[in-house]
Amino acid sequence: MDNLIAVSSWSLHRTIGISYPDSPVTGPQEAKQHSKEALDLLELPAALREHGYDAMQLCHFHLPSRDSGFAQEFRAALRDSHVKLLTVLIDEGDVIHPEHGEASMEWIASWVVTAYQLGAGRARVIAGKQPYSSENMDLAVGRLRTIAEVAGEVGVQLETENWFPLLSTPGAVHEILDRMEGDLELCADFGNWPRPEIYDTLPKIMPRAKTCHAKFEFLSATDLDETHGNACLQIALDAKYQGPFVLVNGGQSESDWEAMDIQRQAIKLF
Repeated sequence: MDNLIAVSSWSLHRTIGISYPDSPVTGPQEAKQHSKEALDLLELPAALREHGYDAMQLCHFHLPSRDSGFAQEFRAALRDSHVKLLTVLIDEGDVIHPEHGEASMEWIASWVVTAYQLGAGRARVIAGKQPYSSENMDLAVGRLRTIAEVAGEVGVQLETENWFPLLSTPGAVHEILDRMEGDLELCADFGNWPRPEIYDTLPKIMPRAKTCHAKFEFLSATDLDETHGNACLQIALDAKYQGPFVLVNGGQSESDWEAMDIQRQAIKLF
């Protein structure tokens, strides 16, 4: 398959080494160090280029600063390395939470603006962490439309993922995409829905995917679960998926880069 292969910063969580928790409930928290040596985020684009990648996604908690000056530096690092920031992954917030839903809406909208400042064309948001109901879907659509208005003003495309209880079925995914009328697109993930059901459910949403988290599973430090990986790749092929495959698993070896190279070769050889 000759689709673009990109890298999520989550697949480099150990290499980046430091995270900066932030959520609509807690606000920004103290940094957490995950490894002895940390790769400065401003050095990440050059490291990606050195390893043969020219596109990435960034988890919001890997961003050390939302200051406009840092955003300019990061954009310059991307430009100098010829690496494109596809998406900022906003990995917190629940717009349908009974207590924190409205705060989540406002917080996510602010991160959409940050995505724009960093140079991303997309921002992936969580549609809802509460169980599906018509009331919860109505609330999600209403609040996501408010966020989409902000996204439209700055030229960022919102997308969501087959992730968390609200979007636990193909029917719910189609409903929210239909009701958002193009203001919300889909990132399909190979790993979020349970097996073996995913081999029946993923084909029902894959034709609508614009991006894809190619979440491969490792059986050991160097061996992939080819049965699962190939089944998901075949689903993407059958759906005529043309978007990027984003690597999201850092694997079990000591090297995130080695794990990504194994996954990249699996896609190229499929």
